[in-house]
Amino acid sequence: MNKSKQLKSLIRAVVVASIVTAMMCGLTPVLWSADTSTGAKPEVKAEKKVTKKLTGAELYAINCNRCHAERYATEFTAAQWKTIMTHMRVRANLPAAQAKLILKYLQEDAGTP
Repeated sequence: MNKSKQLKSLIRAVVVASIVTAMMCGLTPVLWSADTSTGAKPEVKAEKKVTKKLTGAELYAINCNRCHAERYATEFTAAQWKTIMTHMRVRANLPAAQAKLILKYLQEDAGTP
């Protein structure tokens, strides 16, 4: 295996896992306003919800870590990842669109036969 590909995949996985963890922990700022001079209770101001389409890497980090440790994309060939994703899609109950994005992400850095 190419060590630079392994390092690239490892760095990507760590960054994605950090982002996903922050998103899942709800690390979004809550805006408070309070008039402390009158003893008024703070009011929560409405936040705009931004729906972001998750990438294949983010979906991989979210879904695959639920049951087992992440695997490096370079551990399997593109054909092997396709077979694995066919089985794991059923086991993890993934929607087809998400499975396709995850497969595309894994095949981008897949190992060679």
